[in-house]
Amino acid sequence: MSTPRSASFATDADASTPEFAATLQYYLTQRPRQLPSRYLYDELGSALFEAICRLPWYGITRAESRLLDAHGGDIFARLGLVSRVAELGSGSGDKLRRLLAHDRRSPLEVHLIDVSASALEAATSALASRHEVTVVAHRARYETGLAEALEERPRVGRTLVLFLGSNIGNYDPPGAAALLRGIRSTLEAGDALLLGADLIKPERELILAYDDPLGVTAAFNRNLLVRINRELDATFDVDAFAHRAVWNAAASRIEMHLVAQSAQRVSIPRAGLEFSLAAGESIWTESSYKYTRESIAAMAAAAGFRVDAQWIDDRDPFALTLAAAA
Repeated sequence: MSTPRSASFATDADASTPEFAATLQYYLTQRPRQLPSRYLYDELGSALFEAICRLPWYGITRAESRLLDAHGGDIFARLGLVSRVAELGSGSGDKLRRLLAHDRRSPLEVHLIDVSASALEAATSALASRHEVTVVAHRARYETGLAEALEERPRVGRTLVLFLGSNIGNYDPPGAAALLRGIRSTLEAGDALLLGADLIKPERELILAYDDPLGVTAAFNRNLLVRINRELDATFDVDAFAHRAVWNAAASRIEMHLVAQSAQRVSIPRAGLEFSLAAGESIWTESSYKYTRESIAAMAAAAGFRVDAQWIDDRDPFALTLAAAA
């Protein structure tokens, strides 16, 4: 596989087995039982999510891609000279590649931050043809990776942080606020954040996006149990769990759950955990918050950003917001 001019990979303790075990020890004893969504993205989980993004019922990726294609030039024109880009949750790298197609200047330092090694490899490969781009990949959680990426200030130019794909929606409101404040604390005045966020739409459309007729999202969700069984010697009966997506209108979020279809006893030896699940009991695996354009602007302002521009895809309501570090 060809690579860009420079590529280096860093690891993070959050990906280790002891950290995984300790996290499950905490979340699986909560009520309701929970599993952090970041662990959905092992190698198979990342591949399944890429497939989800291609489904006709999941419009987020296509809407955001249309906005990047249509407004990428305006984004760089508004920012002036950008010498460093850091993307949180780089995925396959396609969105970053689309955006950089509008930047004709060089050189450019790109930092990819993701917990998935396969996603980092795919994103690095997506930039292989850009010989003026130096790529550094950080296998880390967002906060850790961003701190590493922005440790040294570039001699000239601005820093642009990308947080796309409505990944902000995986955080509850206090968590999203804390994350945005953390991003702002790493930036200097004039730097910017490009934030992609999904907008509220009819409930039927939302449910289809998270519970597709082909069962790809269900496989993505249940793969988390496969991962726990494999890495921590757990005894989840994967076939005995059903995927369920629920729209919580009061909280403006889609919830994904794994629902036990029968009573069972689960052992996770490497986490020192054993518990019973009743028939119908669920494990909450992911939340995806939805927004209005006004709530996005208010969230950014509360974190110390000034909204410079906001573009909306009307075909599949989605917002791309450019916010400067105030």
